[in-house]
Amino acid sequence: MIDDPRDFWGEPIHTYTRAEALADGVLVDVTETAREAGFAVPVALTANVWADVRDIPDSNRGIQDPDGRLWDLLYMGRLVAHRALDHSEILYRLHMDLGRKRLYLAKLHVGPGDAGEPVVTIMRPHED
Repeated sequence: MIDDPRDFWGEPIHTYTRAEALADGVLVDVTETAREAGFAVPVALTANVWADVRDIPDSNRGIQDPDGRLWDLLYMGRLVAHRALDHSEILYRLHMDLGRKRLYLAKLHVGPGDAGEPVVTIMRPHED
């Protein structure tokens, strides 16, 4: 039995860690708000989802704000994650008016962090 995958596959050609993605802005750490919403592990959004959270149409200014949208995204994500404990990826919808559509489809992925610890990433459905 092979204990280290490098013994079989060799050294990786390239790696890109979660910490590097956070430092580069590819991922945005929202762990503090996520803990308030009930998550017990670190949570990050992809830059695209972060942009969607912050993109308030002029028609909704004063009605919606990025903090409220973030809360809705995280709270709904926690609710669906709690109901689907045996899945590592979950698609869910929530109301987020982007001016062109009202229902927003998000993908919540639970996977290992850089040290193998559980982490959550919320992304658009087509993102990895």
